[in-house]
Amino acid sequence: MKLISWNVNGLRACMNKGFMDFFTGINADIFCIQESKMQQHQSTFHFSGYHEFWNNAEKKGYSGTIILSKHSPLSITNGMGIARHDQEGRIITAEYHDFYLVNVYTPNSKRELERLAYRQEWEDDFRAFLKNLEKKKAVVVCGDLNVAHKEIDLKNPKTNHRNAGFTDEERAKMSELLESGFIDSYRYFYPDKEGAYTWWSYMGKARANNTGWRIDYFLLSQCLKDKLKEACIYPEITGSDHCPVGIELDSFA
Repeated sequence: MKLISWNVNGLRACMNKGFMDFFTGINADIFCIQESKMQQHQSTFHFSGYHEFWNNAEKKGYSGTIILSKHSPLSITNGMGIARHDQEGRIITAEYHDFYLVNVYTPNSKRELERLAYRQEWEDDFRAFLKNLEKKKAVVVCGDLNVAHKEIDLKNPKTNHRNAGFTDEERAKMSELLESGFIDSYRYFYPDKEGAYTWWSYMGKARANNTGWRIDYFLLSQCLKDKLKEACIYPEITGSDHCPVGIELDSFA
């Protein structure tokens, strides 16, 4: 079973930069999108063979998540059930027979860290949301988590120490999430691999120089560890300032 996640930074724009080439070529069982920046009723796109599930932000042209799935889920839920978090279309949860899949676009703390306090509240509530799901069955989390967890996860850790996405507070919340029982799939296979990034600034020649950050993840409940076959980053795919990430799971009996 192949799962892919991609922050497309605007689906319409990404469509003009080769989205469908990657989408059809990768042939994922489940394909998760973040930052769609559009409402479902605006879509003229056809994802043949896939069920479509959208969570639109109330603010037009902002945020938004999509799950495209070859397999029909048992249920679909938007948001985490907390009003102050559920206005921006940031979470879709698809329930399958053996696991929940949570597609998430975590809020950015923004310049001057103006949203860091809110981000801390979000992190605690999101972790509780995941652990509540996990009481019923295993959980797979994918998406743009807007944090580089360790110094190995970005090119210039020293100069970015207090920047959004690499504050002590955000990194500690990521540690707390992993310590609560989740595996960072990429680091499970590649604990020491340097230069493995998923986002590059449009400024300067960041992508050409691989001056990036790894902020897009697949996390899995510990009980799925033996099902995990591979974790991938696709830096050659350039339709967004993020590149896709993916995992392969053994098929469930």
